[in-house]
Amino acid sequence: MNDQNKLTKHNASTHDSDLRDQEIRAQQVSIKSWTQKILVVLLCVASFYGGWKSYESNMVNECTANGGQMVEGQKTMICQLS
Repeated sequence: MNDQNKLTKHNASTHDSDLRDQEIRAQQVSIKSWTQKILVVLLCVASFYGGWKSYESNMVNECTANGGQMVEGQKTMICQLS
């Protein structure tokens, strides 16, 4: 094998290696992006649930502070003043 063939073969293998490295980096970015999206969705759900429970708790506290009592309705809680 002459020097030109060796150089061409080396350049081709280097090019293939560079392409594989780029593909791996692209996959890592894609995976990172999906995990970040999932994390954001989970944080949004947790924040919504926490806010809902806080609101519910405040309504119960306000009802009892005004001398009322929470009564379970069909789909809602009702503050019944005594």
